[in-house]
Formats: sequence, structure tokens, C-alpha cells
Amino acid sequence: MERGVPSMHESLLSDSLAVIWRPVLRAGGKLFRAGLLVLGLLSTLLFASSALGAPATVGLGTAASFSVLGGSTVTNTGPTTMFGDLGLSPGSSVTGAPHVLGQTHVDDAVAIGAKNALTTGYNDAASRPTNGSAGTDLAGQTFSPGVRTASSSLLLSSGSVTLNAQGNPNAVFIFQIGSTLITGSNTSVQLTGGAQACNVFWQVGSSATLGTGTRFVGTVMASASISANTAATIHGRLLARTGAVTLDTNTITTSNCASSAGGGGGGGGATGGGGTETTTPAEAIKLAEATKLAEAVGSGAIPGTTTTPLPPIGSRTVGKHGKHTTSRRHRRQVSRHRSPARPALPHRRASFTG
Repeated sequence: MERGVPSMHESLLSDSLAVIWRPVLRAGGKLFRAGLLVLGLLSTLLFASSALGAPATVGLGTAASFSVLGGSTVTNTGPTTMFGDLGLSPGSSVTGAPHVLGQTHVDDAVAIGAKNALTTGYNDAASRPTNGSAGTDLAGQTFSPGVRTASSSLLLSSGSVTLNAQGNPNAVFIFQIGSTLITGSNTSVQLTGGAQACNVFWQVGSSATLGTGTRFVGTVMASASISANTAATIHGRLLARTGAVTLDTNTITTSNCASSAGGGGGGGGATGGGGTETTTPAEAIKLAEATKLAEAVGSGAIPGTTTTPLPPIGSRTVGKHGKHTTSRRHRRQVSRHRSPARPALPHRRASFTG
């Protein structure tokens, strides 16, 4: 006879345990499913709050196509090139003949409409809730997407400031500046982490001055005037509401996100730039040339404040000079080897009539 618990008692014991643990297991399953549901809701709320906290792009409307938009005058010195439109209103004086690859509108319906759109965009940028202070000097700082505020003046005294999109190409950067924006010579705005110039906006309470050789990025919306000193390059826009725009041997390339055909400043998205920015080959070449010039001017390789870039080696001007030099030498050699019996050149010329 085998020892142990009889099979009948084993069956009764297992049934009793099943009856005891079945409700516990069912309750545990319900708690697990409820936990998963709560986690899902929390992640959804976190994503929604993140999306709500991200600033939307600043819509520029019909002002988006302009590289330069002035209020009183537009004055240029040297070979300035802009890839977008040039506009002025209510002023009517554009001097210095900048090279405009887009269209020029001086106090016409298009310019007036663009100025109205600029006012709307300026007020929109100025009214955004801030995510923190920009400080008083941008030098050496790195900013994540958001709205940064300077209560008075904002300076980029030296070096560079970095805007890091943290892998989001639609990330928007807005700087609200109480009075002036000033950059030092040979300073730069660096974009990293997928940041795009079409999503960078500088709302300036009075006037903006970009220093000699500055490599600037974004749309400058100034309440008063904007000055771009010698060889400053801008990948963006210079838009002045009431004052003058003063240029000096500058290159201004456009900064439109791919989906900004509808007229948005950096794109049409509600919470971002809305697309990847594209640069034409012509813009890339011109910007590279302008950057080299800016670096040369900023480093002192070009003495003084020369406003005309040096002609490149192998340019058409140098080539012509070389041809003329060779031609003069050739004529001298030919004249030495002429026969003395041959009449002098003046007599030969005199013999022709008609």
C-alpha cells in the first residue's frame, strides 16, 4: 500500500486552491490591464503637453518672399546680392543698385501688402509666451527650441551662438528683444540637430546691426531699422517696419521651408516649420563665396573696410590683362625682325584711303 495523500484528497485540495486563487488571478489581470491603460494615457498626455509647449512657426504671409523689406529707404554699397524680393513702403528711395534675383516692389500694392503682413508677423512673435531668458550676450550659448526673451538689448559679442533642434527639423526658435540686436565682427549663428534657418525668428524692438563679416541666420523683424555691415551674410530675411535697411557687400539667401508655399514664415505647420528647407545650387555657391569673403574681412586678411571683394584668381579681368601683355610683347618682337627696306608703319597707314 502506497503511502501519501490519497488521490481523492489530492483532487479536493487542488480544487480548493483553484477556488481560492482564481479571483486573485482575475483581479491581478484586471490591475495589469488597468496599469497599461494608465501608462498609455500618461504617455499621450506627455506627448500632447510637449506638442502644446512647442512654439508654432511665425506666419509671414506675403512678406515671406522678400529678402529685404524696408520702411523709409533701402541703401546699398558694393556688390550686394539677394535671392528673394526687394520691397520698400511707404518710402520710395532705393540707392546703390543691389543685385535682386527676385522682384523689386517700391511703394506699390505688393509692397504695402507685405508690410501689413510683416506687422502681423511681428506682433505674433512679440506676443508669444516665453520659455526663458536669452541673457544679454549670446556668445557661447546653446539654445533648444522655444521662445527666449531679452528685456532690453541683445548682443552677440564674439564667437558664435548655437541653435540645437534636437533632431526635430520643424523646431522653431523665437527671440524677443526689447530694444537693439547687435552682432560683433566675424560672429556667427550655428544650426545643429536639424535646425533650419526658415524656423528662426528675431523680433527686435528697435534696430538691428549685423557686424562686419557676420554670418547670420533667420528672419530679422525690426521695428525700426536694420544695418548689415561689410560682407555680412544672411541666410534669411531683413525686414524693417518703419526705418531704413542699409546694406554693404552682403549676400542674402532665401530661407523657405519646403512646405511654405502658402506664405508662412518658416512653413505652414501649426506646431513647427512644416518641412525641410532646400537650398538651390546657385544659393549654395554664392553663400560659400560670401562666407569666404566674410571670413577674410573679419580676420583682417583684407585691410580696412574694403567694400569690393578681390577678383578671384583666373577671373576674366586677370585673363584679359594677360592677353594684352602677351599681345604687346608679340608686337615688339615682330617690329624688331621687320626688314629695314619695308616702309615704316605710319607710311603704310597713310597709303590707305576710304
